Amino acid sequence: MGAPLHSTREALRVLLISTYEMGRQPFGLASPAAWLRAEGVDVECLDLSQQRLDPDKVRRAQLIAFYLPMHTATRIATVAIRRTRELNPGARLCAYGLYAPMSQELLHQLGVTDLVGGEFEGRLVELTRQLRSVPGKHADSAHVAVPAQVSLDRQHFMVPDRSGLPALKSYAHLLLPDGSRRVVGYTEASRGCKHLCRHCPIVPVYRGQFRIVQRDVVLEDIRRQIACGAQHITFGDPDFFNGPAHAMATVESLHREFPRLTYDVTIKIEHLLQHARHLPTLRDTGCTFVTSAVEALDDHVLNALQKGHTRADFLRVVELFEQTGLVLSPTFVAFHPWTTLQSYREFLETIAALGLIENLAPVQLCLRLLIPSGSLMLEEPEIRPLLGDFDAAKLTYPWRHPDPPVDALQARLEKLVHELSHRNASRHSAFDQVWRTLEAVFDGETAFPPPPALISRSTIPYLTEPWYC
Repeated sequence: MGAPLHSTREALRVLLISTYEMGRQPFGLASPAAWLRAEGVDVECLDLSQQRLDPDKVRRAQLIAFYLPMHTATRIATVAIRRTRELNPGARLCAYGLYAPMSQELLHQLGVTDLVGGEFEGRLVELTRQLRSVPGKHADSAHVAVPAQVSLDRQHFMVPDRSGLPALKSYAHLLLPDGSRRVVGYTEASRGCKHLCRHCPIVPVYRGQFRIVQRDVVLEDIRRQIACGAQHITFGDPDFFNGPAHAMATVESLHREFPRLTYDVTIKIEHLLQHARHLPTLRDTGCTFVTSAVEALDDHVLNALQKGHTRADFLRVVELFEQTGLVLSPTFVAFHPWTTLQSYREFLETIAALGLIENLAPVQLCLRLLIPSGSLMLEEPEIRPLLGDFDAAKLTYPWRHPDPPVDALQARLEKLVHELSHRNASRHSAFDQVWRTLEAVFDGETAFPPPPALISRSTIPYLTEPWYC
């Protein structure tokens, strides 16, 4: 990257903005903040999930960069970008993260000139160097859009600088079965993914590659978060076992230093089977649960999504977790073009029969397949006839189910789950009401077993912010 730029002239002022990152203190602000501050750049951060859009911070920035790691964050950011442009029409706007290059058309229309995907820290540093190289250049180029850049460079990361961000206690907590809560920190030990699941938004950017965050950086980031009150760490890697040796060495080192710290990770079903020998070590080093994107229980659908596992594989993982004493938190795309009313009923019956009701966040019962720009789902022959034109405002290709009652059920359940979440309904209660809603759809046409018996409280640990995109 070269030597830091130090100058006696006024420092370039950069404002980094995150809109939403699933209840986490955003790594996507803290990491580039460290890189930019090392360059002598004056960096301020705003997390709009916790803070208001501060007009003073917006007005004094020459470069304003929005972190867009997911679909929801990008939808929220469009409103903030418009307001930012009103407050500071002369600032240069940038977007970075997975959804920046995937949303190029919309973001350019909103006045965002620079779009960076993949390994964004080094490219953000390069951008600030360009703006500082010629006085006034940032003003002259504030509205000249440039093509999106995707960097897959191997970087030596810096320890994230979380100064100026809201306290960890402001974010999601780990809820334990006894009703107690733990303050949650967040870090990343790797980025990208070496797999090509067709529905995954990581694939159009990383295209089967992943990048390691050096272990000493990961551990120091966690140490600093523990010093700020973290009692549990979420590893945000798309798949913690993309690099299993790196992953296990990290958690073993972490456990030796902080034996009471707990953590959670995300791992593919395929990898949980392939590296099953590591499951006892995960348990013994403080892993409270493992999130896994199961997505479907039908082998035809799993093959269409190119998930790399089968229904039988999933059932085997459930068995392994019961034997090991680990908690599995599966995620699903419950509604897709292959969903039928009968298959959805079988989905609910399977979840109940496996004893996984408590393991499933209610939002997982109503999620609909999202097809963003560049998605490999566009290559699936069975999908193409169902697609409408790309909706740049919603950042997705709309699709209609060939059986309209399925779409009607999904819309009804989405509204129901949203209402239940505002009432803090238990997972069992939510499942029960979804079950009864589906029963009403069948309206006596077929026998329904009684809904599962409710229990009074959670029996597994889970985060207070549900996982979804």
